[in-house]
Amino acid sequence: MLMNKLIKDLKIHIYADGANSKEVAMFNKLKYVKGFTTNPSLMKNNNVLNYKTFAKKILNATKGKPVSFEVFADDHNEILKQANTIKSWGSNIFVKIPYYNSKGKSNLNLIRILSKQNVKLNITSIFNYNQVRHVFNNINKNSHSILSIFAGRVADTGRDPVEIVKKAVRLTRSTKKIKILWASCRETYSIFTADKIGCDIITVPDSILKKMKIIGKDLDKYSAETSKQFFLDSRGINFN
Repeated sequence: MLMNKLIKDLKIHIYADGANSKEVAMFNKLKYVKGFTTNPSLMKNNNVLNYKTFAKKILNATKGKPVSFEVFADDHNEILKQANTIKSWGSNIFVKIPYYNSKGKSNLNLIRILSKQNVKLNITSIFNYNQVRHVFNNINKNSHSILSIFAGRVADTGRDPVEIVKKAVRLTRSTKKIKILWASCRETYSIFTADKIGCDIITVPDSILKKMKIIGKDLDKYSAETSKQFFLDSRGINFN
């Protein structure tokens, strides 16, 4: 099947992004899903009330694959405390630290401290190359780290995120433990774009993962199906 071949040829690792434990368990069965990420906004949308209980469900469902959980503190000492607590839940956990706190101040000092302690980090909410460079200069190159560039949100502003990600990939190419992640994926084509430029990881939400089955679909057939759907919908409205 063409879809399976196209996905099999990808070098990039696909991480499922979500906060629904049942869907996480379902996506974990897909061979091409190599890890998982979540964030407080997704958890809020899924009515998660107890962080640790939720995390344990996710960890049980993902069977040792890399999982990123985010701190929700804003204070320096509290972030350090939360980061070490989250880290203690499993050896496959990456602790997500946003580039800025809610006051617009960078968390680079915290990132440097935690990285020196060999805490696996996922530096999130990175939007430009200067931020990539600042993070890279402050992390322990011998500790596992992920730099999450919010390419989808950058594209929402009318800017092309590809050049930012390309430069980030070049910067980190010589380091084996630092990975570049394309975040906020908006369409399946972004997976192939990110793969083409050498990005290591892409986070894909459930809405996009559910579209993976049409990758490589015959476009003439897709055209006919779309036209038929429009026709059926018009009949359903009972237009005169």
